[in-house]
Amino acid sequence: MTIWAAAGARAKGPAMFRMTTRRAALDRLRQFVPRAGAAYAAGRNTDPGPGRPTAVSRLSPAIRHRLLTEQDVVAEVLARHSFNAAGKFIQEVCWRTYWKGWLELRPAVWLRFLAERDAARDGAGGSADLLSAEAGNTGIDCFDAWARELTETGYLHNHARMWFASIWIFTLRLPWALGADFFLRHLIDADAASNTLSWRWVAGLQTAGKTYLARADNITRYTEGRFAPRGLAEEAAALIEPPVGPAGTLAALEAPDLAAPSLLLVHHEDLHPESLFAADAPMRGVLAVCDLALLWGDAARRFVGEATADAAARAAAHFGCGPTLADALDAETLIAAAQAAGVRQVLTPYAPVGPVADALGLLTPVLAAQGIALRPVRRRWDAGLWPHARRGFFAFDAEIEGHLRADGLL
Repeated sequence: MTIWAAAGARAKGPAMFRMTTRRAALDRLRQFVPRAGAAYAAGRNTDPGPGRPTAVSRLSPAIRHRLLTEQDVVAEVLARHSFNAAGKFIQEVCWRTYWKGWLELRPAVWLRFLAERDAARDGAGGSADLLSAEAGNTGIDCFDAWARELTETGYLHNHARMWFASIWIFTLRLPWALGADFFLRHLIDADAASNTLSWRWVAGLQTAGKTYLARADNITRYTEGRFAPRGLAEEAAALIEPPVGPAGTLAALEAPDLAAPSLLLVHHEDLHPESLFAADAPMRGVLAVCDLALLWGDAARRFVGEATADAAARAAAHFGCGPTLADALDAETLIAAAQAAGVRQVLTPYAPVGPVADALGLLTPVLAAQGIALRPVRRRWDAGLWPHARRGFFAFDAEIEGHLRADGLL
């Protein structure tokens, strides 16, 4: 089973990894599309190593930050393949959608992770075992190579992420929340939902009692003999926690006045905002914010900095207004931009559970006190699929084909 929905890219490196513009991401997508059917299904679990040809798309940074939307990707694939032929790849794309929906319906799980991470930092933050693991000095050949690959490139193959997490938890016996934090601080494509919930799945928390055990023979097979690890745990006893509780419902959003002059706020959770609004929407300005405090790692910050500039230029051209770049998502910046544009409404793509959503939640009443309405707009893709993330992935998966038909993609 695939859980991280990783496809991967580097902010620096060979040309195939440079996807910090929508044009570059579309080029990469179209190069991959012919291989999205049988070739992907047959080779997706194999990790040949850094810099070597692979069956996976390496599109996840673009999808995670929505330089490419999930709908963009699926539409391109279905223009070339049938739904059945490309089913494994479409399923992979939808794992990220599922994780986001699952966390939207249970936002307290994100807060639980943050509290557990902070407690684990206080208890084990400077331990020699933790430092050795993060530096890739454990003596486990595959794990050490992946730790170095992660910190050097901002990427790991999906299968390697699962093996790495399993070894971290069950062989090295390190706190799972610190492993999830290690990924957050280095993966370009990490988001609150996919990363947190995938680590929970490996640990036996997400599906209570069901763990993922990394096995030496499996690693050797799917890394094409690159590794022959010794000393791995032979059992994976599930971690336990208090019950999570039932799924809630999606938060209702107040409808914006799409005829009112508005400021468009662009953030790194959705860097294709022009696809949310008609070209004749009365935008009086574009404020694109790359707030480094809301990003976890240097690789992601470099990627998002370049991608945000691209998004600002595209959105400004689409709406025929000037862009402004800012490095702080705060009330002072937003109020000043709204006043400069002469508007009383700020429109922004909806941000799922995580730091950006937290920041926007704090800003909403502050702006309202100044007579400025902050209106998040949720994508049809999310509104249609997130409510189905109430149970496990395979119940969710059963809804995907119908959703694609309703959206005219099939």
